[in-house]
Amino acid sequence: MANFRPLYDRVLLQRLESEQKTAGGLHIPESAKEKPQKAKVIAIGQGRITKQNELAPLTVKPGDIVLFGKYSGDEIKLDGEERLIIREQDILAIVEE
Repeated sequence: MANFRPLYDRVLLQRLESEQKTAGGLHIPESAKEKPQKAKVIAIGQGRITKQNELAPLTVKPGDIVLFGKYSGDEIKLDGEERLIIREQDILAIVEE
């Protein structure tokens, strides 16, 4: 991937693949699948600017697995692959496995 760093409190995510089957073992066709809301953090910005005009570091870091809202962020193509850029405040949780 080209050198890419999101600005301020933005985070670059790579969606993780969703399950191909239901809990009962049925195959889910591609047309019926929803885009996953679980992703890996690829890159982060330098932080958000506070009201005191100071730079506050982000909580997430590259390599974290996160959950985010269904309609969060902006989809982009980077080096031919789909990525998502969202603000840190749109991240709902860090998944600790």
